[in-house]
Amino acid sequence: MKYNFLQLSTYTTPEIKEVSNQEWIAYGSDNNYFQFLIDRYNGSATNNAIINGISAMIVGRYLDATDSNRKPNEYAQMKSLISEDVQMKLASDLKLMGQAAIQVIYSQDRTEITTVEHLPIETLRAEKVDEDGKIPAYYYFYDWAEYQNGDYLERIPAFGTSKSEIEILYIKPYRAGFKYYSPVDYQGGIQYCELEEEIANYHLNNIMNGLAPSMLLNFNNGTPTEEERNLIEQKIAAKYQGTSNAGRFILAFNDDKDSAATMETVQLSDAPAQYEFLSSETMKKVMVAHRVTSPILFGIKDMTGFGNNAEEIVTASTLMDNTVIRPFQQMLLNAFDDILAYNNIALNLYFKTLQPLEFNDLENATNQEQVEEETGQKFSLKKIDGKEAYETIAEAENIANEKGCMGYHEHEEDGKTWYMPCQDHTDLKKPELTEELEKAILNELEDSGEDEELEGYELIDSRPANQYDEILNHSLKFAMDLASVPTSTPNKKSSQDTSIIKVRYRYYGNNNPQREFCRKMWSARKVYRMEDLNKESSDNSELAPSGSSTYNLWLYKGGVNCQHYWERRTYLRKNNERITVAEARRKIAALDPSLKKEAQIETNVPEVAQVAQPKNDWWSLDPNYRK
Repeated sequence: MKYNFLQLSTYTTPEIKEVSNQEWIAYGSDNNYFQFLIDRYNGSATNNAIINGISAMIVGRYLDATDSNRKPNEYAQMKSLISEDVQMKLASDLKLMGQAAIQVIYSQDRTEITTVEHLPIETLRAEKVDEDGKIPAYYYFYDWAEYQNGDYLERIPAFGTSKSEIEILYIKPYRAGFKYYSPVDYQGGIQYCELEEEIANYHLNNIMNGLAPSMLLNFNNGTPTEEERNLIEQKIAAKYQGTSNAGRFILAFNDDKDSAATMETVQLSDAPAQYEFLSSETMKKVMVAHRVTSPILFGIKDMTGFGNNAEEIVTASTLMDNTVIRPFQQMLLNAFDDILAYNNIALNLYFKTLQPLEFNDLENATNQEQVEEETGQKFSLKKIDGKEAYETIAEAENIANEKGCMGYHEHEEDGKTWYMPCQDHTDLKKPELTEELEKAILNELEDSGEDEELEGYELIDSRPANQYDEILNHSLKFAMDLASVPTSTPNKKSSQDTSIIKVRYRYYGNNNPQREFCRKMWSARKVYRMEDLNKESSDNSELAPSGSSTYNLWLYKGGVNCQHYWERRTYLRKNNERITVAEARRKIAALDPSLKKEAQIETNVPEVAQVAQPKNDWWSLDPNYRK
């Protein structure tokens, strides 16, 4: 009697090899290993739950920075550049696929990175390394399973290797022997993921087929040649191999009854117990592969003997966070740091944890920033005279460098030594716009403001207060032409007014202000003369720019926290004796450009129409008190 043995399929580490006639490197023997990982994710319940859970733990409650208060502008740029959606997708790819990719898009002059996008890792293949052993680029194709020789591939340079508008920042951990792609951290458990999937398929199809037993097919009509046996074996395997055909039978047609094949039931000894063992074993092995310290962290009932009491859960959570989650987080943080550095942004980034506060280990936290990194909660710094104080000399000196001063000084408060930036306390004179100062400014403007819909006048032009173009100049030419017309002089006349023209200024910009002062100024809907605004106030000296003892609301509005500017509004008196609004607008449109010089008057300084920002150095106001 001769026997043929059907070999069960086995899976090894994906094949990665260079092919002489192609510039890109395949991942897996069929160049589709990423899809194999996705299939194992979709097919194994345990694998799916763990990958989802760890991905969520990696990203936590998204990016934050311990120095966000000190660097509000940089922090805002970071939040705008690296979206929460991108963070989540990168964390998912990094865990599921073992690597992730960021599409980095530069400005046309490459002075900054303007956009950061997630690029599905399964769409990329690495280019062969250059003479320095570096990967110079990656090739993009929407679906590599559909790729055929000759199809167009988009080549995208690796980050920092070109002057292209788009580059790929590829994130992967080091794995010995793998220079192009990185195996997943659960590589050793993939067979068990596949086994769990096959067990589920077997039971499902067995149920769907009425729990009919599997059959052994015996051919009693002689022994065919080896070639014939192999052919029969291939045909049967092609049709009926796998768990999706569990419980099915083979129907044989024969020449006569004497040569008919016989069917014999193959009974599995103690089948329920064996499948129970396999199910339990696969779950354990998958969890071991993912380094799960306790299954209860992922909503899986503990069957490992690990206790479920509170103390042991805390221990398991802390261990999982330190040994599994943080290495993934650090890879992402390193990538984000590289991106932000290109834009001259330096922040102490961290992912806000999902762990309950009581789960965090604070024994080794030596300052408030470390506490924030561990807990994800920002704590108010010590305030002395309204200014931030720090627990360490190093923190104070770092802030001093940012502020442009040197050293530190000490204060004793509540029996503890606190450290503040700069060698002298007077160097820190500029506080935030206080409630008292806001009230004083608002009270002062209350008496001088007019409703923006000026009675008896019609608005004919509005623009940021430093801008003069042809139309506005022409409107002022009319004012000059008609200035001699006798008329009553309104109260609070401005030096910029004429007999029929009023020039006023409105607080303008962000229409959803968060600061109380800006909300009141915006909601007032008042307009002001230049003279009401352009005056130095010693009452607000605490907000003055460096080297000054007065503060000018006309120039600096509400300080470095303010996102508003002054809008110039030009009004024409209705029903005046010389010209109607309609006529004025027609003449403005038809006025010869040669009259522009005659009509020109002095423009306002640029600060009037600007918000505080890096390009104007916040007008030398102190940017570090921005909140």
